[in-house]
Amino acid sequence: MERVSRSRSFGGWQEVWSHRSDVLSCDMRFGVYAPPAAERRRCPVVMFLSGLTCTEDNFVVKAGAQRVAAELGLILVAPDTSPRGDDVADDPGWDLGKGAGFYVNATQAPWAAHYRMQDYVADELPALLRSSFPAADLDRIGLFGHSMGGHGALVTAFRHPDRYRSVSAFAPIVAPTQVPWGHKAFAAYLGEDRSTWAAWDACELAATTSWRQPILVDQGTADGFLEVQLQPHRFVQACGRAGIPLTMRLQDGYDHGYHFVSSFVEDHLRHHAAALERP
Repeated sequence: MERVSRSRSFGGWQEVWSHRSDVLSCDMRFGVYAPPAAERRRCPVVMFLSGLTCTEDNFVVKAGAQRVAAELGLILVAPDTSPRGDDVADDPGWDLGKGAGFYVNATQAPWAAHYRMQDYVADELPALLRSSFPAADLDRIGLFGHSMGGHGALVTAFRHPDRYRSVSAFAPIVAPTQVPWGHKAFAAYLGEDRSTWAAWDACELAATTSWRQPILVDQGTADGFLEVQLQPHRFVQACGRAGIPLTMRLQDGYDHGYHFVSSFVEDHLRHHAAALERP
Protein backbone atom coordinates (compact mmCIF):
# COMPACT_ATOMS: atom_id res chain seq x y z
CA MET A 1 0.00 0.00 0.00
CA GLU A 2 0.96 3.62 -0.44
CA ARG A 3 -0.24 6.48 1.72
CA VAL A 4 -1.47 9.28 -0.56
CA SER A 5 -2.19 11.91 2.09
CA ARG A 6 -2.30 12.46 5.85
CA SER A 7 -3.90 15.37 7.72
CA ARG A 8 -4.47 16.09 11.39
CA SER A 9 -8.19 16.27 12.19
CA PHE A 10 -9.85 16.69 15.62
CA GLY A 11 -6.88 15.12 17.35
CA GLY A 12 -6.80 12.12 15.03
CA TRP A 13 -5.57 11.50 11.49
CA GLN A 14 -7.39 11.57 8.19
CA GLU A 15 -5.51 9.50 5.64
CA VAL A 16 -6.03 8.33 2.08
CA TRP A 17 -4.37 5.11 0.93
CA SER A 18 -3.82 3.49 -2.47
CA HIS A 19 -3.40 -0.23 -3.06
CA ARG A 20 -3.57 -2.87 -5.74
CA SER A 21 -6.89 -4.74 -5.60
CA ASP A 22 -6.73 -8.39 -6.60
CA VAL A 23 -10.52 -8.58 -6.68
CA LEU A 24 -10.96 -5.60 -9.01
CA SER A 25 -7.68 -6.01 -10.92
CA CYS A 26 -6.84 -2.32 -10.62
CA ASP A 27 -5.46 0.25 -8.20
CA MET A 28 -7.95 1.54 -5.64
CA ARG A 29 -8.06 4.32 -3.04
CA PHE A 30 -9.82 4.49 0.29
CA GLY A 31 -9.98 7.01 3.12
CA VAL A 32 -9.35 6.12 6.78
CA TYR A 33 -9.99 8.39 9.74
CA ALA A 34 -8.32 7.21 12.95
CA PRO A 35 -9.64 8.97 16.08
CA PRO A 36 -7.34 9.92 18.98
CA ALA A 37 -8.45 6.79 20.84
CA ALA A 38 -6.84 4.63 18.15
CA GLU A 39 -3.44 5.55 19.58
CA ARG A 40 -4.39 3.81 22.85
CA ARG A 41 -6.73 0.95 21.95
CA ARG A 42 -8.51 -0.87 19.17
CA CYS A 43 -11.58 0.94 17.87
CA PRO A 44 -14.72 -0.19 16.04
CA VAL A 45 -14.99 0.50 12.32
CA VAL A 46 -17.77 2.16 10.35
CA MET A 47 -17.52 1.94 6.55
CA PHE A 48 -19.26 4.54 4.38
CA LEU A 49 -20.28 3.66 0.81
CA SER A 50 -20.69 6.69 -1.44
CA GLY A 51 -23.15 7.34 -4.26
CA LEU A 52 -23.13 7.78 -8.01
CA THR A 53 -20.24 9.82 -9.50
CA CYS A 54 -18.40 9.90 -6.14
CA THR A 55 -14.93 8.80 -5.10
CA GLU A 56 -13.54 8.21 -1.60
CA ASP A 57 -12.99 11.96 -1.40
CA ASN A 58 -16.65 13.02 -1.19
CA PHE A 59 -17.31 11.62 2.25
CA VAL A 60 -13.86 12.51 3.56
CA VAL A 61 -14.19 16.19 2.60
CA LYS A 62 -17.92 16.94 2.64
CA ALA A 63 -19.62 14.88 5.36
CA GLY A 64 -18.01 16.54 8.39
CA ALA A 65 -17.90 13.22 10.21
CA GLN A 66 -14.43 13.40 11.79
CA ARG A 67 -15.41 15.53 14.80
CA VAL A 68 -18.05 13.07 15.98
CA ALA A 69 -15.92 10.04 15.13
CA ALA A 70 -13.15 11.51 17.29
CA GLU A 71 -15.57 11.91 20.19
CA LEU A 72 -17.03 8.41 19.83
CA GLY A 73 -13.76 6.61 19.10
CA LEU A 74 -14.82 5.32 15.67
CA ILE A 75 -12.54 4.50 12.76
CA LEU A 76 -14.15 5.68 9.50
CA VAL A 77 -13.39 3.94 6.22
CA ALA A 78 -14.51 5.37 2.86
CA PRO A 79 -13.75 3.30 -0.26
CA ASP A 80 -14.13 4.43 -3.85
CA THR A 81 -17.35 3.57 -5.69
CA SER A 82 -15.99 1.54 -8.60
CA PRO A 83 -12.85 0.10 -10.17
CA ARG A 84 -10.58 2.65 -11.87
CA GLY A 85 -8.01 2.67 -14.67
CA ASP A 86 -7.59 2.98 -18.41
CA ASP A 87 -8.37 -0.70 -18.99
CA VAL A 88 -11.57 -0.67 -16.90
CA ALA A 89 -14.84 -0.72 -18.86
CA ASP A 90 -16.84 2.50 -18.79
CA ASP A 91 -20.00 4.08 -20.18
CA PRO A 92 -20.62 7.62 -21.46
CA GLY A 93 -23.38 8.13 -18.90
CA TRP A 94 -22.82 9.10 -15.27
CA ASP A 95 -24.97 6.30 -13.80
CA LEU A 96 -23.09 3.30 -15.25
CA GLY A 97 -19.43 2.35 -15.26
CA LYS A 98 -16.75 4.29 -13.40
CA GLY A 99 -18.21 5.97 -10.35
CA ALA A 100 -21.26 3.70 -10.54
CA GLY A 101 -20.27 0.21 -9.44
CA PHE A 102 -23.54 -0.35 -7.54
CA TYR A 103 -21.71 -2.65 -5.08
CA VAL A 104 -22.64 -5.79 -7.03
CA ASN A 105 -20.51 -8.54 -8.55
CA ALA A 106 -20.94 -8.16 -12.31
CA THR A 107 -21.43 -11.33 -14.35
CA GLN A 108 -21.63 -9.85 -17.86
CA ALA A 109 -18.91 -8.77 -20.29
CA PRO A 110 -17.14 -6.38 -20.33
CA TRP A 111 -18.01 -5.50 -16.73
CA ALA A 112 -17.24 -8.83 -15.06
CA ALA A 113 -13.49 -8.40 -15.53
CA HIS A 114 -13.32 -5.60 -12.95
CA TYR A 115 -16.71 -4.75 -11.44
CA ARG A 116 -16.83 -6.91 -8.30
CA MET A 117 -17.48 -4.20 -5.75
CA GLN A 118 -19.41 -6.45 -3.40
CA ASP A 119 -16.43 -8.75 -2.96
CA TYR A 120 -14.22 -5.68 -2.55
CA VAL A 121 -16.20 -3.95 0.22
CA ALA A 122 -17.32 -7.14 2.01
CA ASP A 123 -14.17 -9.25 1.74
CA GLU A 124 -10.98 -7.73 0.34
CA LEU A 125 -11.02 -4.32 1.98
CA PRO A 126 -11.92 -5.60 5.49
CA ALA A 127 -9.14 -8.19 5.20
CA LEU A 128 -6.69 -5.46 4.19
CA LEU A 129 -7.75 -3.30 7.12
CA ARG A 130 -7.38 -6.23 9.51
CA SER A 131 -3.83 -6.93 8.35
CA SER A 132 -2.59 -3.36 7.95
CA PHE A 133 -4.37 -1.27 10.60
CA PRO A 134 -3.87 -2.87 14.04
CA ALA A 135 -6.15 -0.34 15.75
CA ALA A 136 -9.13 -1.35 13.57
CA ASP A 137 -11.39 -3.85 15.35
CA LEU A 138 -13.00 -5.64 12.40
CA ASP A 139 -15.05 -7.79 14.76
CA ARG A 140 -17.03 -4.62 15.44
CA ILE A 141 -17.94 -3.14 12.08
CA GLY A 142 -20.93 -1.21 10.78
CA LEU A 143 -21.99 0.02 7.35
CA PHE A 144 -23.69 3.15 6.09
CA GLY A 145 -23.96 4.92 2.79
CA HIS A 146 -25.67 7.49 0.59
CA SER A 147 -27.93 6.89 -2.43
CA MET A 148 -26.24 4.10 -4.46
CA GLY A 149 -24.05 3.62 -1.39
CA GLY A 150 -27.11 3.36 0.83
CA HIS A 151 -28.25 0.55 -1.44
CA GLY A 152 -24.79 -0.99 -1.08
CA ALA A 153 -24.82 -0.76 2.71
CA LEU A 154 -28.28 -2.32 3.10
CA VAL A 155 -27.64 -5.09 0.58
CA THR A 156 -24.23 -5.95 2.02
CA ALA A 157 -25.58 -6.11 5.58
CA PHE A 158 -28.53 -8.25 4.49
CA ARG A 159 -26.29 -10.59 2.48
CA HIS A 160 -23.78 -10.97 5.34
CA PRO A 161 -25.75 -10.48 8.57
CA ASP A 162 -23.13 -12.33 10.62
CA ARG A 163 -20.36 -9.86 9.69
CA TYR A 164 -21.92 -6.52 10.65
CA ARG A 165 -23.40 -5.13 13.84
CA SER A 166 -25.06 -2.00 12.49
CA VAL A 167 -26.34 -0.41 9.29
CA SER A 168 -27.87 2.90 8.24
CA ALA A 169 -28.42 4.90 5.06
CA PHE A 170 -29.05 8.35 3.60
CA ALA A 171 -31.58 8.44 0.72
CA PRO A 172 -30.84 4.84 -0.33
CA ILE A 173 -31.91 3.17 -3.57
CA VAL A 174 -33.91 0.50 -1.76
CA ALA A 175 -35.57 -1.26 -4.72
CA PRO A 176 -33.21 -1.14 -7.72
CA THR A 177 -35.17 -3.89 -9.49
CA GLN A 178 -38.12 -1.48 -9.63
CA VAL A 179 -36.51 1.83 -10.68
CA PRO A 180 -34.69 3.20 -13.77
CA TRP A 181 -31.25 3.48 -12.14
CA GLY A 182 -31.38 -0.17 -11.18
CA HIS A 183 -32.80 -1.31 -14.50
CA LYS A 184 -29.91 0.28 -16.39
CA ALA A 185 -27.15 -0.90 -14.05
CA PHE A 186 -28.46 -4.40 -13.40
CA ALA A 187 -29.14 -5.12 -17.07
CA ALA A 188 -25.54 -4.20 -17.86
CA TYR A 189 -23.80 -5.81 -14.90
CA LEU A 190 -26.06 -8.82 -14.29
CA GLY A 191 -27.78 -9.45 -17.63
CA GLU A 192 -31.34 -9.44 -18.84
CA ASP A 193 -32.48 -12.39 -16.68
CA ARG A 194 -34.26 -10.43 -13.97
CA SER A 195 -34.49 -13.46 -11.69
CA THR A 196 -30.83 -12.80 -10.82
CA TRP A 197 -31.49 -9.21 -9.78
CA ALA A 198 -33.31 -9.95 -6.53
CA ALA A 199 -30.05 -10.95 -4.81
CA TRP A 200 -29.00 -7.27 -5.03
CA ASP A 201 -32.25 -5.59 -3.97
CA ALA A 202 -32.72 -4.63 -0.30
CA CYS A 203 -36.50 -4.92 -0.47
CA GLU A 204 -36.26 -8.41 -1.93
CA LEU A 205 -33.54 -9.49 0.49
CA ALA A 206 -35.56 -8.32 3.50
CA ALA A 207 -37.79 -11.37 3.07
CA THR A 208 -34.92 -13.86 3.41
CA THR A 209 -32.17 -12.21 5.49
CA SER A 210 -31.66 -13.05 9.16
CA TRP A 211 -30.75 -9.40 9.87
CA ARG A 212 -32.74 -8.11 12.86
CA GLN A 213 -30.65 -5.20 14.13
CA PRO A 214 -32.23 -1.70 14.13
CA ILE A 215 -31.81 0.24 10.88
CA LEU A 216 -31.78 4.04 10.59
CA VAL A 217 -32.67 5.70 7.28
CA ASP A 218 -32.91 9.44 6.58
CA GLN A 219 -34.65 10.72 3.46
CA GLY A 220 -35.08 14.34 2.40
CA THR A 221 -38.57 15.37 1.28
CA ALA A 222 -37.17 17.81 -1.32
CA ASP A 223 -34.99 15.13 -2.91
CA GLY A 224 -35.44 15.34 -6.68
CA PHE A 225 -34.97 11.56 -6.98
CA LEU A 226 -37.49 10.66 -4.27
CA GLU A 227 -40.52 9.55 -6.27
CA VAL A 228 -38.93 7.85 -9.26
CA GLN A 229 -35.57 6.43 -8.15
CA LEU A 230 -35.70 6.03 -4.35
CA GLN A 231 -39.25 5.09 -3.28
CA PRO A 232 -38.53 4.59 0.43
CA HIS A 233 -42.08 3.41 1.12
CA ARG A 234 -41.14 0.11 -0.51
CA PHE A 235 -38.46 -0.47 2.14
CA VAL A 236 -40.82 0.47 4.98
CA GLN A 237 -43.27 -2.13 3.72
CA ALA A 238 -40.58 -4.80 3.17
CA CYS A 239 -39.09 -4.37 6.64
CA GLY A 240 -42.56 -4.35 8.19
CA ARG A 241 -43.43 -7.66 6.56
CA ALA A 242 -40.10 -9.19 7.63
CA GLY A 243 -40.12 -7.88 11.20
CA ILE A 244 -36.90 -5.89 10.70
CA PRO A 245 -36.74 -2.86 13.05
CA LEU A 246 -36.55 0.27 10.89
CA THR A 247 -36.59 3.96 11.72
CA MET A 248 -37.40 5.88 8.52
CA ARG A 249 -37.08 9.64 9.05
CA LEU A 250 -38.44 12.02 6.41
CA GLN A 251 -36.46 15.25 6.75
CA ASP A 252 -38.52 18.23 5.61
CA GLY A 253 -36.96 20.39 2.89
CA TYR A 254 -33.69 18.47 2.50
CA ASP A 255 -32.44 17.45 -0.95
CA HIS A 256 -30.12 14.67 -2.11
CA GLY A 257 -26.75 16.36 -1.57
CA TYR A 258 -24.06 16.48 1.09
CA HIS A 259 -25.66 19.37 2.98
CA PHE A 260 -28.31 16.75 3.80
CA VAL A 261 -25.76 14.09 4.69
CA SER A 262 -23.69 16.40 6.89
CA SER A 263 -26.82 17.61 8.71
CA PHE A 264 -27.59 14.13 10.04
CA VAL A 265 -24.27 12.28 9.97
CA GLU A 266 -23.87 12.73 13.74
CA ASP A 267 -27.12 10.86 14.36
CA HIS A 268 -25.91 8.02 12.17
CA LEU A 269 -22.54 7.78 13.87
CA ARG A 270 -24.21 7.67 17.27
CA HIS A 271 -26.55 4.96 15.96
CA HIS A 272 -23.52 2.89 14.97
CA ALA A 273 -21.53 3.62 18.13
CA ALA A 274 -24.39 2.40 20.33
CA ALA A 275 -24.44 -0.93 18.47
CA LEU A 276 -20.69 -1.35 18.13
CA GLU A 277 -19.91 -0.69 21.80
CA ARG A 278 -22.19 -3.48 22.97
CA PRO A 279 -20.36 -6.69 24.00
